[in-house]
Amino acid sequence: MENFSIDERSGVPIWVQLRNRLVYLIQTGRYQPGDQLPTVHEMAVNLNINYNTVNKVYRSMETSGLIMSKRGRGTFVAENPAFDDEDSLESTIDAMMGDFIRQCEELGMTREEIAGRLQDKISRMG
Repeated sequence: MENFSIDERSGVPIWVQLRNRLVYLIQTGRYQPGDQLPTVHEMAVNLNINYNTVNKVYRSMETSGLIMSKRGRGTFVAENPAFDDEDSLESTIDAMMGDFIRQCEELGMTREEIAGRLQDKISRMG
């Protein structure tokens, strides 16, 4: 399973954070068509979140045509995942960046400080 976490202090609902992250992983090819996703139980335990929250995300993604469930076998990335406008990579990245900026501002940083720190981090990463 991909290593990611949920930020319970974020103003973004947990199920939205999880859905956005999974959509991003599919869009960027970390999860390929046909790849099996962790079970609802595994995901809930690994992220320390409610089983029903993960189930809600999986149902939402299945309804959207991103994943498919095979009874008794598991949940898999759809062969041709159908991304709508809300699921576009650009939209997902914008949402993630907006969350990051809001969290930094909640810590008391100005936008100039955020931009400077981000640029420093990018430079150090090479």
